[in-house]
Amino acid sequence: MSEEVTIQEGQIQLKGILGVPTEAAGIVIFAHGSGSGRLSPRNQFVARKLQEQGMATLLMDLLSEDEELDRANVFDIELLADRLLLSKRWLALRAQTQGLAVGYFGASTGAGAALVAAAKSPANVFAVVSRGGRPDLADLYLPQVQAPTLLIVGGDDDIVIQLNNQALKRMTCERSLKIVPGATHLFEEHGALEQVANQATVWLREHIFRPEGGREFRPLLQ
Repeated sequence: MSEEVTIQEGQIQLKGILGVPTEAAGIVIFAHGSGSGRLSPRNQFVARKLQEQGMATLLMDLLSEDEELDRANVFDIELLADRLLLSKRWLALRAQTQGLAVGYFGASTGAGAALVAAAKSPANVFAVVSRGGRPDLADLYLPQVQAPTLLIVGGDDDIVIQLNNQALKRMTCERSLKIVPGATHLFEEHGALEQVANQATVWLREHIFRPEGGREFRPLLQ
């Protein structure tokens, strides 16, 4: 069951969609790409798959409606990362989500913001997943990322593959690059987004679910 929420801190108010399945063992915060937000159909699809596997999800607008009018904010990675940290603090204060292990799922520019957030505040962050992301935008923060990171890129997204490979070499944490054959930047091809969801689910539950949770899962990928 998902609900509309307002993430608030001081004068900042951001809209979000929070989904918390019964006995959730972790929560995944989504960082959307430029021009997208909590209503992104691709990220909502992935969020549903994660919820089916027992993970809570938070899809949120990283900018207010007024802030979105300034196009520069859309590419302000530090600002977007700070909004992810705001959401992390907000979740830590809610009875529903307090104490849950945290993961980030970033798309496009949002992937850069997720990595910066993970580097700036590593406490309780257990995993990061990037979908068609721009991890290179995390720049000097890349070597500081401690959370295991999965980079997923479409096989036909040549420039982004290069940027992900370059970022991968600069990172020192546990990391992996997965290529979805025949997929372009938005993974609109038949079955491409399902592959993203499966890869992300395997990575996130492997690193987020804690042994004491006592939950058993069958492998999604052989």
